[in-house]
Amino acid sequence: MKYSLLGVLGLVLACQLEAPAQAVKSGKPASTKAATHKKAAPASEAAVAPPAATLVVPSWLPPTNPVQPAATIVHDLLDTKLDVRFDWSRQWVLGTATLTVRPHFYAQNQLVLDAKGFDVKNVRLVTGNKEKNLNYNYDKKKLTVTLDRSYTRTEPYQVRIQYTAKPNDLEIGGSAAITQDKGLYFINPQGTDKTKPRQIWTQGETEGSSCWFPTIDKPNQRMTQEISLTVEPGLKTLSNGLLISSKRNNDGTRTDTWKQTLPHAPYLTMLAVGDFAVVKDTWQGKPVDYYVDPRFESTAKAVFGNTPEMMEFFSKKLGVEFPWEKYSQVAVHDFVSGAMENTTAVTFEQSLVQFTARELPDVGYEPESVVAHELFHHWFGDYVTTESWANLPLNESFADYSELLWAEHKYGADAAALVQQEKMNHYLEEAQSKREPLIRYRYASQEDMFDRHSYDKGGRVLHMLRKHVGDEAFFTALNRYLTQNKFSTTEIAKLRLVFEETTGEDLMWFFDQWFLQRGHPELKVTHSFAGNQVSLRVQQLQDSTFSPIYRLPVTVTTWINNQPTDHRIVVTKADQTFRFSVSQRPNLVKFDSEAQLLAQIDEERTQDELLFQFTHARNYLQKYEAIDLLRPKNSDLAVSGMLRNALSDNFWAVRQAAVLALRRYKGAEGNAVRKELQRVAASDKNSQVRATAISTLSAFINENYAPIYTAALNDSSYHVVSAAVQALAKSPAIDSRERVNSLQETNSHEVLNALSGYYALNGNSIEQYQWFLRRMSDVSKVDLYQGYLPNFATFMLRIPAVERDKGVQRLESLARTDPNSYVRLGAYKGLSILASNMPNLKTVMQDIRNKEKDAQVKAYYALMQ
Repeated sequence: MKYSLLGVLGLVLACQLEAPAQAVKSGKPASTKAATHKKAAPASEAAVAPPAATLVVPSWLPPTNPVQPAATIVHDLLDTKLDVRFDWSRQWVLGTATLTVRPHFYAQNQLVLDAKGFDVKNVRLVTGNKEKNLNYNYDKKKLTVTLDRSYTRTEPYQVRIQYTAKPNDLEIGGSAAITQDKGLYFINPQGTDKTKPRQIWTQGETEGSSCWFPTIDKPNQRMTQEISLTVEPGLKTLSNGLLISSKRNNDGTRTDTWKQTLPHAPYLTMLAVGDFAVVKDTWQGKPVDYYVDPRFESTAKAVFGNTPEMMEFFSKKLGVEFPWEKYSQVAVHDFVSGAMENTTAVTFEQSLVQFTARELPDVGYEPESVVAHELFHHWFGDYVTTESWANLPLNESFADYSELLWAEHKYGADAAALVQQEKMNHYLEEAQSKREPLIRYRYASQEDMFDRHSYDKGGRVLHMLRKHVGDEAFFTALNRYLTQNKFSTTEIAKLRLVFEETTGEDLMWFFDQWFLQRGHPELKVTHSFAGNQVSLRVQQLQDSTFSPIYRLPVTVTTWINNQPTDHRIVVTKADQTFRFSVSQRPNLVKFDSEAQLLAQIDEERTQDELLFQFTHARNYLQKYEAIDLLRPKNSDLAVSGMLRNALSDNFWAVRQAAVLALRRYKGAEGNAVRKELQRVAASDKNSQVRATAISTLSAFINENYAPIYTAALNDSSYHVVSAAVQALAKSPAIDSRERVNSLQETNSHEVLNALSGYYALNGNSIEQYQWFLRRMSDVSKVDLYQGYLPNFATFMLRIPAVERDKGVQRLESLARTDPNSYVRLGAYKGLSILASNMPNLKTVMQDIRNKEKDAQVKAYYALMQ
């Protein structure tokens, strides 16, 4: 499962609105002297001792939640056969489920199944060709079947259930990662929305499968399956496993049967129905197919085409060949997460993977990283599955780390380091307001496990483990882990044991501090030189009342006359000094020179040391760090010279960092710097860098770069065009106005969003008002939230009040009724902008808040107030 965009937006919004005090460290490390060294005070002194200090609880400490153990296995779910058809008008599933089960250990005379919101027609025991009605009780959540007798663990049996599933009748739930949990979704079922196709798709994680078929909906179950889907002609189907039959029916419909012979957890069961174009590929003779909207058929391989190479790379790296029958990937509309690793049939939110030929150069690594992430789940999550949601990082941290592994293999060390940086930042953002153990047995809901801890922190912990044991041991241990636990469930102890068996080292210290305790190191690092010796002091400043004092194996590199020397040290104390013999004062002393630690590090270095670090950097992160720390001093000639050199670096992210560092530059090299930025804006080979250069130029107050912006409106990259429109919005040029207006019919969501910002600041005509209304349906859900709808509201403040009614009504309708959370939030933001001039809207907004059913959206409303 890929973390959803709504989760990211919520995290950003929360970070923007949190009180600054939350970022302050909550305490100092305890003294390094043990308390037992202090003499006991006499009784008379003890009587007047000061009261104990009040314990300050940090804001990120979560409430105490109940213990959530793995589900008790009463029955083993062996096989599921489904025969389903669909009532599109009522959005129902008409199904027959045949389940083969067996008591796990103790004899059983009843079977309890998860089945949410069904109409149950009957339940029968199937014995050969005979069926017998069984009595049952059903409370709309659990179906309790009374068996005809007691069955032992050596006696599998079958029950057949006829039912109607009504997922739209279920109460809305979900999380930041999975925004709804009703299991099965009808998209545009009546075909009335001309902007999207008619589709049906499912999302099973965490317990959504039981919203459309009866099952034991727990991750510690494994079953084979066969699903028959009856659909109207012209629609294609997809499910797990292989298509074993497809037959036309007398009523004109068609029934496709998909069979998976290898067992997996029920939450990984999927189906998708729609008008898809199927682009075929192969790996080692196995089908590899890409299901997309027909208009994206020609670009599908540009997005998914590295999949066979990924399958080969991961198979060899892990020493376990991709184990499943086939591998399909399908893009669907309005998906409730980023993507989902359904076994052999991954589902993606279409906006992540469907692009036109012109959009492709702008998309960067993100689509490929999602493809790698979901593919790697087919080893970590599908082949070997967490026994409980408490152990979710055993699925998600590995999938997250695969994004770095693939970047490293395909694009090199710098690309991998950029992934490391972005993931680290994601976790540290979340850690401002939330710090949990990675493996946490206490949570309010299993949905709470889908956070930046399980993904980004988990991936960084695996990176440290790899660095500690070495590549050969790391991948040998992973092979052992997969081989020993294939087609079964796992927990954190099993991972620790295979690493200990492989390396011979007791690694409880590593797994305890990184997987089972909360927080991360907050380090202060200083160094000095005297008498041919470097003294390096490392202080751990995290609050040791709630986080551990960490054991940190790490590399320190000293540079003398362009020659590096690596020193391997192990930090084990709250305050610790290490000494290294050197022949002279080093040019640079670099702590964590391999950039492996998951930590906040405040490392003192002089300007000369940072300049040396940039020119002698071993990796992207060292270059970026030098640029970032020297950014406030960009007017210094040495620093500005370094930044100008960085503008020609081979790696695009270094060039982009340098462009950002030169924002509002006021130094002596002003003309030279501006010329360099104009060169980058016009000709850098990376569209992200060109766009950033345009944004940086637009930050220079009272300077006119309109010719650069106007020329950029013709750029091949939508990203650059959008940046140019945004720059012209702040510094409108009369001779570019007509050119900007000519973009109104663009197919790019990004350019539409940028135009909305341009008109919010510079528009005032009824024609532009009509444009806002007309193009609203063409804007992505995220862009509606992030800009378009708030910009529309800002624009309406510029036109006469009598003209606003239609726009205000549209915003109110979207805020109340749109099925997408992004859109409701964006419309509400728009209303809040208008409320400054239209006080009557405050009552409307209060009513919207009161009637909102989605708990996450209501929480965001509270943050916006």
